[in-house]
Amino acid sequence: MYFFGVASVPVFNSFNKREMVAFGKKLKERQIQEWQGYYINYKLMKKKVRQYAQQIEVGTQDRRHVLKDFSRMLDNQIEKIVLFLLEQQGLLSSRIAKLNELQQPDISEIFQFTDYYVKTRANHPYSQLQQVFKHVGLGAVVGAISRNLHELQEHQGSYLSIFDHPALPFQDPVVDSMKAAVDRLSHSTNFLNFLAQHALIMQEELPTSEEPVDDQRYHFMSLLLNLANTFLYMVNTYIIVPTADDYSMSLGAAATVCGIVIGSMAVAQVFSSVYFSAWSNKSYFKPLVFSSIVLFIGNAMYALAYDFNSLSILLIGRLFCGLGSARAVNRRYISDCVPLKLRMKASAGFVSASALGMAFGPALGGLLQTNFKLYKLTFNQETLPGWVMSLAWLIYLVWLWISFREPYRDTEKSNTAQESTAEPVENDALERGKQPLLLKSEDKQETEDGDGEFDGSDEALKESRGPATSIGSAYRLLTPSVKVQLLIYFMLKYAMEVLLSESSVVTTYYFGWSTSSVAIFLACLGITVLPVNIVVGSYISNMFEDRQILLASEIMVCIGILLSFHVVTYTVPQYVCSGLIMFVSAEVLEGVNLSLLSRVMSSRLSRGTYNGGLLSTEAGTLARVVADGTITLAGYLGEMLRIEAENHRFDALWP
Repeated sequence: MYFFGVASVPVFNSFNKREMVAFGKKLKERQIQEWQGYYINYKLMKKKVRQYAQQIEVGTQDRRHVLKDFSRMLDNQIEKIVLFLLEQQGLLSSRIAKLNELQQPDISEIFQFTDYYVKTRANHPYSQLQQVFKHVGLGAVVGAISRNLHELQEHQGSYLSIFDHPALPFQDPVVDSMKAAVDRLSHSTNFLNFLAQHALIMQEELPTSEEPVDDQRYHFMSLLLNLANTFLYMVNTYIIVPTADDYSMSLGAAATVCGIVIGSMAVAQVFSSVYFSAWSNKSYFKPLVFSSIVLFIGNAMYALAYDFNSLSILLIGRLFCGLGSARAVNRRYISDCVPLKLRMKASAGFVSASALGMAFGPALGGLLQTNFKLYKLTFNQETLPGWVMSLAWLIYLVWLWISFREPYRDTEKSNTAQESTAEPVENDALERGKQPLLLKSEDKQETEDGDGEFDGSDEALKESRGPATSIGSAYRLLTPSVKVQLLIYFMLKYAMEVLLSESSVVTTYYFGWSTSSVAIFLACLGITVLPVNIVVGSYISNMFEDRQILLASEIMVCIGILLSFHVVTYTVPQYVCSGLIMFVSAEVLEGVNLSLLSRVMSSRLSRGTYNGGLLSTEAGTLARVVADGTITLAGYLGEMLRIEAENHRFDALWP
């Protein structure tokens, strides 16, 4: 790094200013903060070069004096680097000497480091170790480590090289332990990381085994209540899918109005996600209580709409359910209150609770097949989902009131912690996003001087590392690649919502399926979520690159969509196969896409109200809104075409 920088100085005049600015930025991004004082001061040297140019232009300095002065300054800079390198070499030499003095290394300590190293490098986007876990070069790594361990043997000098006597006593345990560590990572840690990243709860620092658990903030029962809230909300979302079309027709509407009924919950969630995220800055208990009460009322209204024969009450009830979406609170609790060493498991629990709720909701809806009246209230397959969920939220509210403990909040301590765990300056360029192609004249000079980009003042650092303060500022932190990944997330959620929401209408129209059959089909789709993520996280992601998995899953989603079209005949196997291909492929696509997104998204979006989780939630919710609207619009247009066709046929019969 140093000598590349030194070699570039004599050819300074061959660069134009913009190239030099870009070159300086790259070097700045690669710097190590602890060695800040030992780098060549490019900022100072650029200013000197500009001064020399002005002095030569006005005639106050000649070329000979400029070369002499600049060379002396460069000599001082290089001398500083060389002395620092010698100092570091001495430190390394002393450490190697201490290692050579050891009779035999502590194998447990070595494997403890190996486990740490493998875990921290396996999923980092710039780590070459990723290639190792794609089963390329694993033998070379094991061999290199075994060879170096042999060098530490006390009888190493008895042979010309380790290859003269390769079978030394503790080689086999070393190799076996390395393979075991890789196996644990590939089939356990990797899956947990992969699953946890679905929640977009980004890790800001590495957990350590010595980290104490803050009893004032973390409370297991409170975490369990948040996960229960996540599960119940997903059940609430999908429990009505098997019967929404029948409910719409019983109130005098078309079957495809089920798109509006299902989607109205998502419409309200677009707004509730923002105010719940902001509310969680001050409290977790109060928004969860509010969520439970609103969901209790919303489900009761959904059930009462049948006896009032009112589609409006039905839609208002679903809007209330959407206004009670506390997923932002659930995610923020894990991010803010769960210790780092438990956060990955808690994040995986959040994703698992969502997946299980998605599978359990339709199954429960299909089981509620009774029909009776109690006083003036009707209990049948259309209204029971509302009554059951009202009772569930009432029980949850009591449990919440008794067991939840509001985390201790120390604003000053929290702010200090956030500043101390903020990522170093080398990530600032990524987090600022892409610069405009053309700069204003007053900004151009500031950029060339380096004052704007590399200002090291405390205020500039705090501003560059602080969380986003609005949706607009959060959007500006999104790089083009992140925007593309959010678009992919939007499209796959759109496809999945269309498949799930229209399943009851399509299967009833074409195949005459009962509510129980639809519920079984949807439950089977939901059950595939966790197995698919296990396979992708543990095996497929280790065998192929992420971009290959993304491309393949996108192609498979398109194939599933094409198979779902009615061309000549439409059969049950065709529908089931197309739905399964589409859903499983979308799940694979979602897993890999969110895993990538959690790694490349700005660290400033890992905290605060407008965080990465909120942005992904908004993208997915908007996709659901558009998808459910598409179903209703398609049904409306189809009905209009049918009426028009009947009118033409009537006119033909009666000219």
